[in-house]
Amino acid sequence: MIRKTMIAASATALLASSFLTPAFAAESKETYRLMELFATVFEKVRAEYVEPVKDEDLVEAALNGMLSSLDPHSSYLNAKNAKDMDINTKGEFGGLGIEVTMENGWVKVVSPIDDTPAFRAGLQPGDFITHLDGEPVQGLSLSEAVDRMRGMVNTDIKLTVRRNGSAPFDVKLTRAVIKIQTVRSHAEGKIGYVRITQFSATTDTDLRKHVEALKKDIGKDLGGFVVDLRNNPGGLLDQAIAVSDDFLDKGEIVSTRSRRPEDTQRYNAKPGDITGGLPVVLLVNDGSASASEIVAGALQDHRRAVVLGTRSFGKGSVQTLMPLGQYGSMRLTTARYYTPSGRSIQAVGIEPDIKVLQSKVEPINVPERERRSEASLRNALANPDGKAAKPATPAAEDAAPAHEDKPAEGAPPVIKMGDPAQDYQLARALDLIRGLSIYRSNGAN
Repeated sequence: MIRKTMIAASATALLASSFLTPAFAAESKETYRLMELFATVFEKVRAEYVEPVKDEDLVEAALNGMLSSLDPHSSYLNAKNAKDMDINTKGEFGGLGIEVTMENGWVKVVSPIDDTPAFRAGLQPGDFITHLDGEPVQGLSLSEAVDRMRGMVNTDIKLTVRRNGSAPFDVKLTRAVIKIQTVRSHAEGKIGYVRITQFSATTDTDLRKHVEALKKDIGKDLGGFVVDLRNNPGGLLDQAIAVSDDFLDKGEIVSTRSRRPEDTQRYNAKPGDITGGLPVVLLVNDGSASASEIVAGALQDHRRAVVLGTRSFGKGSVQTLMPLGQYGSMRLTTARYYTPSGRSIQAVGIEPDIKVLQSKVEPINVPERERRSEASLRNALANPDGKAAKPATPAAEDAAPAHEDKPAEGAPPVIKMGDPAQDYQLARALDLIRGLSIYRSNGAN
């Protein structure tokens, strides 16, 4: 029982240094008894469990249980997982390319990451992963489930997925090294489209480069920007603040409030809007979480952008990564964040200014002989400028680009985000920017 004595002695020393006033006497006594309970259970498991168990595994399981019972985002990271987390925030990691959480014992997809195995297989926010290679995930911790999904590059794994209460289907994925390009952009006519897939260490710098390139490519006719945060699971708080600041000239961006009121922090914008005040439409959906919601909340509260899409995920808490030396680190929820107007979006999300569900829109192709216009009327006057009627537009199936990504068998088809021919929410956002640009132009005249 030597180990038990050592644990109890450590607890006594800790309590002796922490509780020095009579007000804490009763609490310290109860805490001491609880530490004794832990030591007793620990020793009984070591001595009497049916198979030998490593001390390290027992302690790690205890830490995981303690932290994961607090909320879905607090967890213990052993040395290996802590290293993976560090790689992830720097923009490169190995695996399937999927951000997950735990809900009701199942792994829930927060969002797939663009151009990764999970994205190409058609996984969507809100999907539940019930089995990994035929083995149920219930009973596993989130970190254990994530460990099983990771593995050697070019090895396969089968996920069983349940979507919206429909029959489960299997998805076979091949693990890959995920190199995340967090910002992508292209011109849609006179509008700049910028997609941010997550907030890693280089996101703000990359965003500025893409905006400057769009300004140069489109020129003085630039009408505005669509900033796409759909399926963006979040990331680094400082990057969310920096990206918000890019579009704001002044005012509060976000505040974080922890257990102690004196630890409240407020982050304010500095002068300088990288768009020069052009109209901005921000796209969000139920895969937009955490840092994405900080940006959406800040720009919405300051009326700097029109938020369009569907309600966001609703993660309004802040996690701090606390190093534990050679034993890894712990990720602990230490604060809630609030938008500039003082609202918490925890568990409620950001409601868009304009709600637009993702839809598949197909044009109605009317044969040329059945189309009616002034030109088809008998004895219609000719155009005085000599212009003839425009030829019929080609059918949608001839004009639409081929879709290369193939969804998993049994899964609904994947909508290619960023392509207005398939992406209805983006098409609506572009129309809104065009309208705002015309209105702004007329107002200037």
